[in-house]
Parts: sequence; structure tokens; C-alpha cells
Amino acid sequence: MIERRSFDSLGGADHGWLKAKHHFSFASYNDPGRMGWGALRVWNDDTIAPQTGFPPHSHADMEIITYVREGAITHKDNLGNVGRTEAGDVQVMSAGSGITHSEYNLEPGTTRIFQIWIIPDGRGQPPSWGARPFPRGDRSGRFVALASGFKEDTDALPLRTNARVLGATLKAGESIEYALDAGRHAYLVPSSGSVEINGTRLDTRDGAAIRDEDVLRISAIEDAELVLVDTAA
Repeated sequence: MIERRSFDSLGGADHGWLKAKHHFSFASYNDPGRMGWGALRVWNDDTIAPQTGFPPHSHADMEIITYVREGAITHKDNLGNVGRTEAGDVQVMSAGSGITHSEYNLEPGTTRIFQIWIIPDGRGQPPSWGARPFPRGDRSGRFVALASGFKEDTDALPLRTNARVLGATLKAGESIEYALDAGRHAYLVPSSGSVEINGTRLDTRDGAAIRDEDVLRISAIEDAELVLVDTAA
């Protein structure tokens, strides 16, 4: 089963400094049919104006992954972590027992991010934050684990949940496959470009909610950058 969710069908909000689109119910957007997908709870597509951002606020018991599509985001938290994550790179914040953080676009231009929240397997663990670069060239023609709760994904940022966040880049006409284990849920979004996944077309920033598919066969209609989340049901 593959359910295409067009970008135009997503919920959203325009706060001036922040233009947000929501793949799942979030804040004032409430759709009972889009409350999450497996353990995936939030996928926000945020456009942040220069010299603005999210002031200090708190979270608990959530794995929060930020994939930077364009520009850069600067993180600070009450643990003393400070970091700047650039386009194509990833940061992971395990909110655990509680963390207060801010996320600002301190760049001269617009920053665009995917913010992905996944429910952790346990509650109340110590909070943590980490970031690392993932050169797009290393993902050419293949999926690379960017963040993962699986020990074998040694180069990925750690997650405290039975899930993977993966990235890939494809040239027009190129194809890749991804095996989806029984009972798993996947959600795929092209950050750029257009693809077909098992015959279903996705354009830039569309979403695909996927389950009961043994193999995902993805072909690029045009050059594409992909983000895929694979979670427990």
C-alpha cells in the first residue's frame, strides 16, 4: 500500500518568519486520518526567514531529527551544546527526560528543513544532542543511514527507537531498491526532484505513506534527493 500525500494537501501555517507544512497533525492542524505513521509522529517542512527561528522551548520523550535542505540551522540547548548544521547534514536531539533548546537561522538567506519526530522505545532517559555531515555525493545511487536505532548502522547518528532515517540522491533515469521488512511502516519524501515508487509518482515535497510492500523500487524521473523513514508499526 502506497498513499501519496501531495504537498498541496498538507496542513500548514504561515507565521511570517516561519512557513510550515505538516505531513501529520501538528499544532493547530488536526486531521484524525493523519496522526502519525507507525512510530513516526511528526514530519514538518519548515521554511525559516533569515535571522529568525525557534526561541528556547522544551521537549521530553521524543527523538527529533532535523534534516537541513537549504541554508543552515544553529542549535543551542541547556546541556551546553551549540552547533551549526548545514544543508544536506543532520542533527538528532533525544529529548529524553527533558531538554530546552533553540533553533535559529543565523544565515543571510532562507533556511529550509525537514523536522522529523519519532516516538522513542523508552521514556525518561538522559537527553542528548549530536550532529554530523553527510555529503550528498556519498549517497549517490544508494540509501545511506543518517540516523538509526540499529547497532549495525555504525556511521549513523544514534536513535533511541527501532527506526532508521535514510537519505539518497538519484540522477534522472537511475533506480534503487529498498527492502521493507514485514510489519514495518515507511514514509518517503523527495526533498527535490520527482520519482516513481512502485509506480506511484511523487514530486518535490510530496509524501508517501507505505506499508505491506516487500520492496520499494524507486526510479528518478528527474534528479532527486530523497529522505526515507523506516519505523516499527
